[in-house]
Amino acid sequence: MKSERVLSPKKLAQELGIARSSLYRLRVGEPSFPKPIRLSERRVGWRESEVQAWIESRPRVATGSREK
Repeated sequence: MKSERVLSPKKLAQELGIARSSLYRLRVGEPSFPKPIRLSERRVGWRESEVQAWIESRPRVATGSREK
């Protein structure tokens, strides 16, 4: 059985291309954002599969470039 990859706050912020402070704002302000799991008394992480599902559920934003 393949184990689930868990992303640290630092790694998750890098993956999303946001600051760690923005990650905190997502945690408290975005109800659909995945809940972190407690790894120890002072550490949390996010299941990669849940984060990926959240990303895929987000609306796409037009980039402004057109294919020719």
